[in-house]
Amino acid sequence: MTEHTADLVILGGGSGGYAAALRAAELGRSVIIIEKDKIGGTCLHRGCVPTKALLHSAEVADHVRESTAVGVRATWEGIDVAGVTAYRENIVAKKYKGLEGLVAARGITVVTGHGRLVSGPAVTVGDDVYRGTDIVLATGSYSRLLPGLEAGGRVLRSEEALALDEVPGRVIILGGGVIGVEFASVWRSFGAEVTIVEALDHLVPNEDVTLSKALERAYRKRGIATRLGTRFASVSQTDDDVTLTLEDGSTLTADYVLVAVGRGPATAELGFEDAGVTLDRGFVTVDEQLRTSVPHVWAVGDIVPGLQLAHRGFQQGIYVAEQIAGLAPVAVPEHTIPRVTYSRPEVASVGLTEAQARAEHGDRVQTYEYNLAGNAKSEIIGTAGIVKIVRATEGPVLGVHLVGERVGELITEGQLAVAWEAHPEDLAPLIHAHPTQSEALGEAFLALAGKPLHAL
Repeated sequence: MTEHTADLVILGGGSGGYAAALRAAELGRSVIIIEKDKIGGTCLHRGCVPTKALLHSAEVADHVRESTAVGVRATWEGIDVAGVTAYRENIVAKKYKGLEGLVAARGITVVTGHGRLVSGPAVTVGDDVYRGTDIVLATGSYSRLLPGLEAGGRVLRSEEALALDEVPGRVIILGGGVIGVEFASVWRSFGAEVTIVEALDHLVPNEDVTLSKALERAYRKRGIATRLGTRFASVSQTDDDVTLTLEDGSTLTADYVLVAVGRGPATAELGFEDAGVTLDRGFVTVDEQLRTSVPHVWAVGDIVPGLQLAHRGFQQGIYVAEQIAGLAPVAVPEHTIPRVTYSRPEVASVGLTEAQARAEHGDRVQTYEYNLAGNAKSEIIGTAGIVKIVRATEGPVLGVHLVGERVGELITEGQLAVAWEAHPEDLAPLIHAHPTQSEALGEAFLALAGKPLHAL
C-alpha cells in the first residue's frame, strides 16, 4: 500500500470537482483529483456540452427548412448522423484537451481510478491511499430509471440517446423535464415523430406555469405530441419496436423510448456512510458552508440537494476551495442561480415563480408579461415568446422568467436583478441596445415601474 498526500484530495473530476481543484491550486494548495473516467465529468462528455452541440445541429436543420421565409434558397437533403456525431465529438474533444491543459498547468495531479472514501479522511484507489488535509466529494449523478423499467435494447437513457447512430422514425420520451424536452426538440428537428409522456400536468413542471404553457403551445405547433398527467405502467419491446403502457390503459408504440425522469446522486458504494458521512435519500447532507458530518470533508455539485446544474457545481467548488484557503467567500443563494432549458424555444428563469412568490408574500405580489411579438429582434429571428417579471408589490424583483429562442443569453440580467434585489424603478432608466431581445426585459421593467413605452 502506497500513501500519497496533498492539501486537498477531490473525489470526482466533474464540474464541481475540477472547479474546486483549479481554484485551490490558484490559491497555492497542492491538489489531487481522483476520477474514474475523464476530467470534465458528465457535463463535458455526456451531458451539457455534447447535447448543446446536438441542439445546434438541430437548429441549423430547422433554419435550412425555413430558409425560403427569409429569402434564402437552400435544399434540404436530410441529416448526416455520422457528420453530426463528428461535429459533436470534435467540440467535446477540444474542450477536453483545453481542460486537461489547464489542469496540468496548475500542477494538479489526476489519478484515474475508482475512488472510495475511508476514515482519516482519505480516498483509496486500489492499494493506494490519498490523504488530504481536506477532502471534497464531487461524484456527480446518474440517469434515474423507474421501478420495473430497465435500460437496454430500445429503452434508452440520455447517454445511449446521445450516441444513437440513426434518426428514429418514432420516439417516446418518458419525462417532460429539461432532458426530455431538449431531446424532443432535437429529434423533432431531425424529422422524428415525438411523443412526450409526463406524469405531472405540465412540461418543465419546475418552471413558472406561464412558461410551461407557452412551451406546450410551441411544441404543439411543432408537431410534438404530449401526454400530460399520465403515468408509466410498463414497457415491452421486440426486435422492431417498443410499446409503452400507461396507467390509464392506453399504449404507445415507437422505435425507441427515452427515459428522462431526472438524475440521482452518485453516492452508492463509495464508502461515504462507512466513513461517517450522513446521507439522505442518497444525497449528502451538508451545512450552509457545504461541510459534511465528517470534519474536513466537504461536498459539492449534484450530490448536494438542490438544483443539478453544472454552473451550480462550479460555484460550489470555488466556494469550498476559498473556504479551505481561509478566505471568506459569499455564498450564492440557490434561488439566484439561473436555469436554462435549451429547447426550441428556450426556457430561462431565475428566482421565484409566481406561485412561489405568492406562497411567500401572499397578495403582495405583482407580475407583468411582455409578449416578444412586440420586440423587433424577436420578429427578425422569427420567435414567439414571453418575458414575465415577478416582483413584490412596491418592492424588488423576485423572479424573471423567459421563453423564446435565444433567451438563455438574456437570463444573466435577470440574475443580477434578483440577486441585487433591484426594484423595477431602479432598472427602468437603464438603456437596452436597439434592436435586441434584451429590450423585452427593459420594456417589462418600464411597465412595472409605471411608465411603459411600447407595452400597453
